[in-house]
Amino acid sequence: MDLVVSSGACFCHRTESGWPVSSNNLESVASDVVACRRCPRLVRYREHVARTKRAAFRDWEYWGRPVPGFGDPNAEVLVVGLAPAAHGGNRTGRTFTGDRSGEFLYRALYRAGFANQPTSVSKDDGLVLRDCYIAAAVRCAPPQNKPARIEFARCQPYLEREVMLLRRLRVVVVLGAVAMQAFLRTWRATGHDVPSPVPKFRHEGTWPLPPITLIATYHPSQRNTQTGRLTQSMLDRVFESVQKLRSTDHPR
Repeated sequence: MDLVVSSGACFCHRTESGWPVSSNNLESVASDVVACRRCPRLVRYREHVARTKRAAFRDWEYWGRPVPGFGDPNAEVLVVGLAPAAHGGNRTGRTFTGDRSGEFLYRALYRAGFANQPTSVSKDDGLVLRDCYIAAAVRCAPPQNKPARIEFARCQPYLEREVMLLRRLRVVVVLGAVAMQAFLRTWRATGHDVPSPVPKFRHEGTWPLPPITLIATYHPSQRNTQTGRLTQSMLDRVFESVQKLRSTDHPR
C-alpha cells in the first residue's frame, strides 16, 4: 500500500486494489467504513444475522453494516479490538455496545476517567469518550468471531487512516493477541518502526513504539471473563497504567 500525501491537509491512501480514499477527517473514514462491501463472506453473514436476529432482540432493527470507530477525535488513547459482535455492535452500530465484552470494557474506561458512564447499550445512550478512541481490526461481525486473513487486509486501511488522523496519540491498548498483530501491521504500514523480533503478546505487556506506547491485555470476551482469565480488576489495572503512561511526553 502507498501512502499519498497531498500539499494540503488531506491524507489519502491507495489500497491494494488501487482505489484512493480521502481521509482528511475521522467522519470521512467512518462514512467509508459504513459503505464498505469488500468482503462478500462478511457481508452475507452480517446481513443474515440482521435479518434473523436473536430472540432476545427480535424488536430491534439491527444495524447490519460495518461498524466504524468512534470516540474523541483528539484522543491520546486508542483501544483496538478484534471485530464487532454479531448481536452486539452488528446490532447497535457501535463497537462494544450491547454485549458482555463491552460491559467489562466500559466499566474499566469509566473508572479510569475515559468515559462519562460505565455502560453502553445503544448508540443514543449518552456515552461520551474522553481522550479515547475505539476501533477494531475488522469492522464487520465475522462468523465464529474468526476473520480470514484477506478480511484483515481489506480492513487495515481504515485503521491506518485513523492512526494517521489521531495526531495526539500517546498510548494504544490492544485487546488480545490477534488485535495486537493487526495493530503492529498497521503501525509498520504507516511508516513507524516495529522492533525485531516482533513483540509477543502477554497481558499487561508494555512496549515503547515511539511516538506511542503499546500496552496489551486479554480481550474481555466471555471466554476470558467467565473463566477468570481476565477479571474486572485486571482490566481496571490496565487502564490505570494507561493513565500513568499518558504523562510521558512523546514528540509526534
